[in-house]
Amino acid sequence: MIASIVVAATIGDVLIASAMRQIGDLDEIKAESGLLGAIRAVVTNTRFFIGVAAMALSFFSLLFSLSHADLSLVAPASASLTVVTNTIAGKLFLKENVDKRRWLAALCVCLGVVLLAR
Repeated sequence: MIASIVVAATIGDVLIASAMRQIGDLDEIKAESGLLGAIRAVVTNTRFFIGVAAMALSFFSLLFSLSHADLSLVAPASASLTVVTNTIAGKLFLKENVDKRRWLAALCVCLGVVLLAR
């Protein structure tokens, strides 16, 4: 159950970040086309809506998980593992610069989840 939350949230985060990079600077779009132009740029981006759908799936997976498991396990484990998967996905799919401190932080988060699960 936790894995479905983490996977859907990560997919959503990556798709939304990618869409916003594809759209560009909203302030510039707003300056050229007004507020409606900036809104149009976002709502006409397919990648953005798929990302929002993935985030919604993550939310409903969280609701389902909370109906079957303890909040003290589900919430911290899903949130922290999402940090780890976002770090990996940012490096692989968005070509972000992930320095040693972020990798070390992700490792510490993993160790925390292992301790939490016991």
